[in-house]
Amino acid sequence: MDTQIMAASALSGANIVFLAALTAVWIRNYRTFRTSLVLGLLAFAVVMLVENAVALYFFFTMQSLYSGDPHVQQAVLVLRGLQLVALAFLTYVTVR
Repeated sequence: MDTQIMAASALSGANIVFLAALTAVWIRNYRTFRTSLVLGLLAFAVVMLVENAVALYFFFTMQSLYSGDPHVQQAVLVLRGLQLVALAFLTYVTVR
């Protein structure tokens, strides 16, 4: 597996950790407040969690999908990195 895809896999794993924490907090908040905003945040976290889990699955099982073009690998890595930064900020302000 190429270095960039390995790094993207690691970033997806980190994203899953952040999303699991956000999901736990938003489930607790939804049980307390029962607002549509919190339900929307919870739905967002679950969808993103599934997306990252599927991406991680594809990174390990469909290596040929990303191995053809180094520009695609770099783009995947950058997008996973940006997602990690966004989720880190969101997790920080949510848990705080």
